[in-house]
Amino acid sequence: MFDAEETSLPGCLRICPIVRADRRGTFVKTFHVEEFRQLGLPTSFAEEYFSVSQHGVLRGLHFQIPPMEHEKIVYCTQGEVLDAVVDLRRGSPTYGRHELFHLCAREGTMIYIPKGMAHGFYVLSENALMMYQVTSVYAPDCDAGVRWDSAGIPWNTAHPILSERDTSFPSLDEFVSPFVFE
Repeated sequence: MFDAEETSLPGCLRICPIVRADRRGTFVKTFHVEEFRQLGLPTSFAEEYFSVSQHGVLRGLHFQIPPMEHEKIVYCTQGEVLDAVVDLRRGSPTYGRHELFHLCAREGTMIYIPKGMAHGFYVLSENALMMYQVTSVYAPDCDAGVRWDSAGIPWNTAHPILSERDTSFPSLDEFVSPFVFE
């Protein structure tokens, strides 16, 4: 049911579920405990939430630091986004590098993001609804990020719609990472 592909970032996976479509629309299974176990993915999530954003919004680059770091699975259920993951694990062969993904509702593609990676996205469609599953609860004291424009990501915009919080993060080169590549 799920096809998982390694990405250029060690441990980060692109997960392609089966999308069933007919004249009524589409049906996508986003989780199956046994298949996730076989793929080495988390099967216990502490929180699940979604965001709704308009065209031109950029959210990120977000993560939680220890002791509340988490694994994350993200996917788009409405619209389409340019999704980015950045490796923040010291000692990783891809430290500081990013990978981009096109996520859209009609394809159902999901991204598994291991601990120690930052995540963000830019909304390409009129609106987008993004789903998140995380393995630890939100912890304000551990909530962190790096500036959206400091990791060399080609966002296709110079002036996205940003939150005040996202503009206040340190740049990637100023960030002292607590994450270590294993």
